[in-house]
Amino acid sequence: MASQPKVFAIVLAGGEGKRLMPLTADRAKPAVPYGGIYRLIDFALSNVVNSGFTQVVVLTQYKSHSLDRHIAQTWRMSQILGNYVTSVPAQQRVGKHWYLGSADAIYQCLNIIEDVRPDIVVVVGADHIYRMDFSQMVQAHIDSGARATVAAIRQPIELAKEFGVIDVQPEDTTRIREFLEKPENPTGLPDSPNEVLASMGNYVFDADALVDAVTKDAANADSKHDMGGDIMPAFVDEGSAGVYDFIRNDVPGSTDRDRDYWRDVGTMDAYFEANMDLIAVEPVFNLYNDEWPIHAGTSSAWAPAKFVHAGPGRLGHAADSIVSPGVLISGATVAGSVLSPGVRMHSWATVTNSVVMDNVHVNRRAQIERAIIDKNVEVAEGARIGLNHDEDRARGFYVSETGITVVPKGTVVDA
Repeated sequence: MASQPKVFAIVLAGGEGKRLMPLTADRAKPAVPYGGIYRLIDFALSNVVNSGFTQVVVLTQYKSHSLDRHIAQTWRMSQILGNYVTSVPAQQRVGKHWYLGSADAIYQCLNIIEDVRPDIVVVVGADHIYRMDFSQMVQAHIDSGARATVAAIRQPIELAKEFGVIDVQPEDTTRIREFLEKPENPTGLPDSPNEVLASMGNYVFDADALVDAVTKDAANADSKHDMGGDIMPAFVDEGSAGVYDFIRNDVPGSTDRDRDYWRDVGTMDAYFEANMDLIAVEPVFNLYNDEWPIHAGTSSAWAPAKFVHAGPGRLGHAADSIVSPGVLISGATVAGSVLSPGVRMHSWATVTNSVVMDNVHVNRRAQIERAIIDKNVEVAEGARIGLNHDEDRARGFYVSETGITVVPKGTVVDA
């Protein structure tokens, strides 16, 4: 392999995200808004591009219109230099069926790999929140001699039964001995007996090995065609699977507090908590790292955020919150919340510990507490959301296990 290998990146973005309903009722999970101005996919794409890998395809499938539009509008790169980020929808290239799994998605798009002819293929998921320099993982993969490498994050051993756990070779902790699915009694790491390694869903492959693996997998009628469940175990069986410990990754500008942050926002509560991680004085995940920016597609047409009215009992203000461009807080109170572009809040309204998406109007004296409000919702004067879960359920709103009320896109919430 050349000293400067040609690297091609594939982002798997076909996930349906059933556990994030109703946020995924008409959009793919990677297109779900997050942190005010971002989509979930922006984190994976930012990591790949910041790592220096600028030939990227995004494999889409489920309700992908808003995701495809976001990629086309936001992730435009210089074609003069041969750089691109482009979405590739499911095309039924090998038969009359859509993607049967993540491995099948790659198999159905092998023509793209054949056209690019890379040495290395980086394969990442599209719906996790984290920072990662994939160039370091690629170099570790090359140095190890493995044909396939999976990134893994350390987790407390008592949580092992919640994850797919990677059991390493005692004599070489960069090599995988076995994949363990939610084990009850796993063995801790040699250097940290109270921790195990859980897969992050990010992979590096020798390109020829990946092509061979997904081709063989496609011919296996008993396979679920999954990267983690079928492809990586096949590499383990042949003794050519490596693991990259995320704790080794050193992202420029990271602090000890957020350097190994990784969130799987697979449930509504996890999604809500990941948003709340952003708003502390010293956030658990820092969006303000200029050395490793998370790129977003916020339009420059948005006006600056504005706060108006400062009279007694009618003070437009926000504390411990993210307030995006285009937000107008008029005599209203915001605390511990994330407000997305175009939100309008009117006098004496309150939003507390909530996530409010684009173009939501919160009218006078309305109250919102511990809620997720999807785009284009109109909250009537005096309406209440999140204060009485029985009322919320009676209106047809989803209420999570921890009491987060979710209002679907475009809803009109009456008092």
